[in-house]
Amino acid sequence: MNLPFQIDLSGETAVVTGGTGVIGGLYAEALAKCGAKVAVLGRNKEHAEEVLNRIREAGGTAIAVSANVLDKASLEAAREEILAAFGHINILVNCAGGAIKNAMIPEDQFSDLSEGMESFFTKDLGFVKQELDLNLYGTMLPTQVFGECLVGQENANIINISSMGAFGPLTRIPGYSSAKAGVSSFTEWAAIYFAKSGIRVNAVAPGFFMTPQNRHLHFNEDGTMTPRAEKIIRSTPMEKYGDPEDLVGGLLYLVSPKGSGFVTGVVLPIDGGFHIYQGV
Repeated sequence: MNLPFQIDLSGETAVVTGGTGVIGGLYAEALAKCGAKVAVLGRNKEHAEEVLNRIREAGGTAIAVSANVLDKASLEAAREEILAAFGHINILVNCAGGAIKNAMIPEDQFSDLSEGMESFFTKDLGFVKQELDLNLYGTMLPTQVFGECLVGQENANIINISSMGAFGPLTRIPGYSSAKAGVSSFTEWAAIYFAKSGIRVNAVAPGFFMTPQNRHLHFNEDGTMTPRAEKIIRSTPMEKYGDPEDLVGGLLYLVSPKGSGFVTGVVLPIDGGFHIYQGV
């Protein structure tokens, strides 16, 4: 990874939940390149090895810690392990989250009640609850557990991951959009709540990014775009998908005490203009 610009995080410790995912792994690597010691959190330590190897090959310092963002005892154990290894924590990046396939509604708009037709009315909302828990509760609970460690620390920062679905609901994913709208609201609430403690709370809201994991959802086997992908490109003024590394600059800006020391409660879109475009 080539950083878009350099900031100095020497002597700082960052915790990245969902650190084995695309965004989490990228953010863990970027923070380490800036000098921070990084704890890569995930449910499976083995899945963190690739991230740790990239960090260590670049001369950084990182550990893998097993934790479930929906289990308070698990997070508390992770907190103690990190404090034992690094002594303090001053940056928390809440990257755990994502859409759950079984929570998706298969149509953009309701059509009819024909027998056998899957719709919102036939959806098992238990999957939607899982999506709400993972994205919203999975942001609030780590903030509660690790936030206490940030009080009194220099450059105390919490960065959450929102979404374009927070600016306006995206079709087919009501649970994910609702959860990310909640993340944005929680980010603003927490920014007010923690302001006098010295902790800044902000969020990044990614637009549509192309990764190996989601490529099959946007492109057919012959390389042509799916109808949904065509809608995405038409709705993005820059008329392209983002590259995951486009997300790094926003993170570095928000955790930089010199760059954003007076910035809190911001949800930063990184989306090629998707959130502002009305189609005309």
